[in-house]
Amino acid sequence: MKLVLFDCDGTLIDSAATIHTCMELAFEEAGYERPPIAKTKSIIGLTLDAAIAQMLGREIDDQINHMVQRYKHHSFLIRAGEDHDEPFYDGIMETIDTLSNIDDILIGVVTGKSRRGLDNLLHKHGLNSTVTASRTADECPSKPHPAMVLECCEVTGIDAADTIVIGDAIYDMQMAKSAGALALGVSWGYCDENGLRAAGADHIVHEPKDILPIIGVDAKKGHVYA
Repeated sequence: MKLVLFDCDGTLIDSAATIHTCMELAFEEAGYERPPIAKTKSIIGLTLDAAIAQMLGREIDDQINHMVQRYKHHSFLIRAGEDHDEPFYDGIMETIDTLSNIDDILIGVVTGKSRRGLDNLLHKHGLNSTVTASRTADECPSKPHPAMVLECCEVTGIDAADTIVIGDAIYDMQMAKSAGALALGVSWGYCDENGLRAAGADHIVHEPKDILPIIGVDAKKGHVYA
Protein backbone atom coordinates (compact mmCIF):
# COMPACT_ATOMS: atom_id res chain seq x y z
CA MET A 1 0.00 0.00 0.00
CA LYS A 2 1.06 3.56 -0.68
CA LEU A 3 -0.24 6.81 0.75
CA VAL A 4 -0.31 9.80 -1.60
CA LEU A 5 -0.64 13.12 0.25
CA PHE A 6 -1.45 16.22 -1.80
CA ASP A 7 -0.91 19.78 -0.73
CA CYS A 8 -3.90 21.93 -1.71
CA ASP A 9 -3.17 25.56 -2.61
CA GLY A 10 -0.79 25.69 -5.57
CA THR A 11 -0.90 21.92 -6.06
CA LEU A 12 -4.55 20.99 -6.48
CA ILE A 13 -6.10 24.42 -6.97
CA ASP A 14 -4.92 27.84 -8.13
CA SER A 15 -5.96 29.98 -5.18
CA ALA A 16 -3.22 32.62 -5.17
CA ALA A 17 -5.51 35.45 -6.28
CA THR A 18 -7.98 34.83 -3.46
CA ILE A 19 -5.28 34.39 -0.84
CA HIS A 20 -3.56 37.57 -1.95
CA THR A 21 -6.76 39.63 -1.87
CA CYS A 22 -7.49 38.46 1.69
CA MET A 23 -3.91 39.18 2.74
CA GLU A 24 -4.03 42.68 1.22
CA LEU A 25 -7.20 43.50 3.14
CA ALA A 26 -5.88 42.13 6.43
CA PHE A 27 -2.65 44.10 6.09
CA GLU A 28 -4.42 47.32 5.12
CA GLU A 29 -6.83 47.08 8.06
CA ALA A 30 -3.88 46.62 10.42
CA GLY A 31 -2.22 49.78 9.09
CA TYR A 32 0.39 48.16 6.86
CA GLU A 33 1.07 48.60 3.17
CA ARG A 34 -0.50 45.95 0.98
CA PRO A 35 2.12 43.25 0.32
CA PRO A 36 3.23 42.44 -3.23
CA ILE A 37 1.82 39.22 -4.63
CA ALA A 38 5.28 37.64 -4.81
CA LYS A 39 5.54 37.97 -1.04
CA THR A 40 2.12 36.39 -0.57
CA LYS A 41 3.00 33.49 -2.86
CA SER A 42 6.19 32.86 -0.87
CA ILE A 43 4.22 31.99 2.28
CA ILE A 44 1.39 29.94 0.77
CA GLY A 45 1.38 26.58 2.52
CA LEU A 46 2.14 27.91 5.99
CA THR A 47 -0.56 28.32 8.62
CA LEU A 48 -1.92 31.87 8.61
CA ASP A 49 -0.29 32.98 11.86
CA ALA A 50 3.12 31.72 10.76
CA ALA A 51 2.62 33.19 7.27
CA ILE A 52 1.74 36.69 8.46
CA ALA A 53 4.51 36.63 11.07
CA GLN A 54 7.02 35.71 8.37
CA MET A 55 5.77 38.46 6.07
CA LEU A 56 6.12 41.02 8.87
CA GLY A 57 9.44 39.60 10.04
CA ARG A 58 8.49 39.06 13.67
CA GLU A 59 7.11 36.53 16.12
CA ILE A 60 3.41 35.69 16.36
CA ASP A 61 1.67 38.16 18.68
CA ASP A 62 -1.82 39.47 19.48
CA GLN A 63 -1.92 41.76 16.45
CA ILE A 64 -0.98 38.93 14.11
CA ASN A 65 -3.68 36.73 15.68
CA HIS A 66 -6.17 39.55 15.03
CA MET A 67 -4.98 39.80 11.42
CA VAL A 68 -5.57 36.06 11.07
CA GLN A 69 -9.18 36.52 12.13
CA ARG A 70 -9.65 39.40 9.70
CA TYR A 71 -8.12 37.30 6.91
CA LYS A 72 -10.56 34.48 7.71
CA HIS A 73 -13.46 36.96 7.69
CA HIS A 74 -12.58 38.21 4.22
CA SER A 75 -11.87 34.69 2.98
CA PHE A 76 -15.30 33.49 4.07
CA LEU A 77 -17.08 36.39 2.35
CA ILE A 78 -15.12 36.04 -0.89
CA ARG A 79 -15.43 32.28 -1.14
CA ALA A 80 -19.16 32.45 -0.39
CA GLY A 81 -19.73 34.51 -3.53
CA GLU A 82 -21.61 32.76 -6.32
CA ASP A 83 -19.10 33.77 -8.97
CA HIS A 84 -16.02 32.83 -6.93
CA ASP A 85 -13.80 30.21 -8.53
CA GLU A 86 -10.51 28.60 -7.54
CA PRO A 87 -9.92 26.19 -10.41
CA PHE A 88 -8.23 22.85 -10.17
CA TYR A 89 -5.10 22.73 -12.29
CA ASP A 90 -5.52 21.09 -15.68
CA GLY A 91 -5.16 17.33 -15.40
CA ILE A 92 -5.09 17.10 -11.62
CA MET A 93 -8.62 15.74 -11.22
CA GLU A 94 -7.95 13.09 -13.84
CA THR A 95 -4.81 12.04 -11.96
CA ILE A 96 -6.71 11.86 -8.67
CA ASP A 97 -9.42 9.82 -10.37
CA THR A 98 -6.83 7.35 -11.68
CA LEU A 99 -5.26 6.99 -8.24
CA SER A 100 -8.61 6.58 -6.52
CA ASN A 101 -9.40 3.55 -8.65
CA ILE A 102 -6.27 1.65 -7.61
CA ASP A 103 -6.70 -0.63 -4.60
CA ASP A 104 -3.10 -0.22 -3.42
CA ILE A 105 -3.29 3.58 -3.21
CA LEU A 106 -4.81 5.77 -0.51
CA ILE A 107 -5.20 9.51 -1.08
CA GLY A 108 -4.86 12.25 1.50
CA VAL A 109 -4.50 16.02 1.78
CA VAL A 110 -2.08 17.99 3.97
CA THR A 111 -2.73 21.72 3.85
CA GLY A 112 -2.33 25.07 5.54
CA LYS A 113 -6.04 25.65 4.91
CA SER A 114 -8.52 25.61 7.76
CA ARG A 115 -10.60 22.48 8.33
CA ARG A 116 -13.70 24.35 7.20
CA GLY A 117 -11.96 25.52 4.04
CA LEU A 118 -10.74 22.06 3.10
CA ASP A 119 -14.03 20.33 3.91
CA ASN A 120 -15.94 22.88 1.81
CA LEU A 121 -13.60 22.29 -1.12
CA LEU A 122 -13.85 18.50 -0.91
CA HIS A 123 -17.63 18.63 -0.62
CA LYS A 124 -18.00 21.08 -3.51
CA HIS A 125 -16.03 18.84 -5.85
CA GLY A 126 -17.30 15.46 -4.62
CA LEU A 127 -13.98 14.34 -3.17
CA ASN A 128 -15.09 13.41 0.35
CA SER A 129 -15.05 9.69 -0.31
CA THR A 130 -11.81 9.93 -2.31
CA VAL A 131 -9.72 11.46 0.47
CA THR A 132 -9.00 8.89 3.17
CA ALA A 133 -6.98 11.10 5.52
CA SER A 134 -6.36 14.82 5.84
CA ARG A 135 -4.74 17.29 8.18
CA THR A 136 -5.13 21.07 8.22
CA ALA A 137 -3.85 24.15 10.03
CA ASP A 138 -6.50 23.60 12.68
CA GLU A 139 -5.12 20.24 13.77
CA CYS A 140 -1.34 20.40 13.35
CA PRO A 141 1.65 22.71 13.63
CA SER A 142 2.53 24.66 10.52
CA LYS A 143 4.55 23.08 7.76
CA PRO A 144 7.42 22.17 7.57
CA HIS A 145 6.74 20.36 10.87
CA PRO A 146 6.15 16.68 9.96
CA ALA A 147 3.00 16.23 12.08
CA MET A 148 0.54 16.45 9.16
CA VAL A 149 2.28 13.64 7.33
CA LEU A 150 2.91 11.46 10.36
CA GLU A 151 -0.67 11.74 11.61
CA CYS A 152 -2.04 10.77 8.20
CA CYS A 153 0.33 7.80 8.24
CA GLU A 154 -0.96 6.80 11.67
CA VAL A 155 -4.60 7.09 10.58
CA THR A 156 -4.07 4.93 7.50
CA GLY A 157 -1.55 2.51 8.98
CA ILE A 158 0.94 3.24 6.21
CA ASP A 159 4.60 3.89 6.97
CA ALA A 160 6.16 7.21 6.03
CA ALA A 161 8.59 5.27 3.84
CA ASP A 162 5.61 4.25 1.69
CA THR A 163 4.19 7.78 1.58
CA ILE A 164 4.54 10.38 -1.17
CA VAL A 165 4.02 14.06 -0.39
CA ILE A 166 3.12 16.12 -3.45
CA GLY A 167 3.40 19.89 -3.20
CA ASP A 168 4.47 23.13 -4.80
CA ALA A 169 6.19 24.80 -1.84
CA ILE A 170 9.53 24.45 -0.12
CA TYR A 171 7.59 23.78 3.09
CA ASP A 172 6.00 20.70 1.51
CA MET A 173 9.37 19.31 0.52
CA GLN A 174 10.89 20.03 3.94
CA MET A 175 7.89 18.47 5.67
CA ALA A 176 8.14 15.33 3.55
CA LYS A 177 11.84 14.85 4.18
CA SER A 178 11.56 15.44 7.94
CA ALA A 179 8.77 12.84 8.07
CA GLY A 180 10.77 10.29 6.08
CA ALA A 181 8.46 10.41 3.04
CA LEU A 182 9.18 10.88 -0.64
CA ALA A 183 9.08 14.56 -1.64
CA LEU A 184 7.54 15.20 -5.04
CA GLY A 185 7.52 18.81 -6.21
CA VAL A 186 5.21 20.23 -8.85
CA SER A 187 6.30 23.09 -11.11
CA TRP A 188 2.86 24.59 -11.77
CA GLY A 189 2.46 26.17 -8.33
CA TYR A 190 4.04 29.10 -6.52
CA CYS A 191 7.69 28.08 -6.06
CA ASP A 192 10.34 27.75 -8.73
CA GLU A 193 12.05 24.47 -9.52
CA ASN A 194 15.38 25.51 -8.00
CA GLY A 195 13.70 26.32 -4.71
CA LEU A 196 11.98 22.93 -4.62
CA ARG A 197 15.23 21.08 -5.31
CA ALA A 198 17.08 23.08 -2.65
CA ALA A 199 14.33 22.16 -0.17
CA GLY A 200 14.90 18.44 -0.78
CA ALA A 201 12.57 17.45 -3.63
CA ASP A 202 13.31 13.89 -4.76
CA HIS A 203 11.47 14.48 -8.04
CA ILE A 204 9.84 17.38 -9.84
CA VAL A 205 6.99 17.01 -12.32
CA HIS A 206 5.61 19.49 -14.83
CA GLU A 207 2.24 17.89 -15.52
CA PRO A 208 -0.13 15.98 -13.20
CA LYS A 209 0.01 12.84 -15.34
CA ASP A 210 3.76 12.63 -14.67
CA ILE A 211 2.99 11.92 -11.01
CA LEU A 212 1.78 8.41 -11.84
CA PRO A 213 5.02 6.72 -12.97
CA ILE A 214 6.97 8.23 -10.08
CA ILE A 215 4.52 6.71 -7.63
CA GLY A 216 4.76 3.47 -9.58
CA VAL A 217 1.32 3.47 -11.16
CA ASP A 218 0.53 1.95 -14.52
CA ALA A 219 -2.48 4.02 -15.56
CA LYS A 220 -3.46 1.66 -18.36
CA LYS A 221 -3.38 -1.48 -16.24
CA GLY A 222 -4.70 0.25 -13.11
CA HIS A 223 -2.25 -1.07 -10.54
CA VAL A 224 0.98 -0.28 -8.71
CA TYR A 225 4.00 -1.90 -10.30
CA ALA A 226 6.67 -0.68 -7.90
